Amino acid sequence: MLDPLAAEFHEELLATYWEAKEKCHYNATRFLQMLQEHGGVETARRLLTTGPVAQSGLTELWLCERLHISVEAKVLLPKYRHLFDDEIRTAARKRLQEYGFDVNAWIDESDTDID
Repeated sequence: MLDPLAAEFHEELLATYWEAKEKCHYNATRFLQMLQEHGGVETARRLLTTGPVAQSGLTELWLCERLHISVEAKVLLPKYRHLFDDEIRTAARKRLQEYGFDVNAWIDESDTDID
């Protein structure tokens, strides 16, 4: 059984899949398959440990101006910091910065949602 935080992260990634499909017309079938097979946390780890090359999904979200719903952005949310080690979080940050995403503003904005 997933701990509540991991379950919440998984649900957030599922919502990301549906938003990308609806708003960007991006059908990330492999991503959905990974979520179903491995869960959200492990999917994020797998995607972010593939080396410095970003996944094609990140490019699709950039083109659609929705980097804030990327796996990389979700990994960096303060409420999920305990689910991922520094290596994963650093990879996420670097990929987003390569696309011009203001990671610090994203984290500051998101941190206000935490109790």
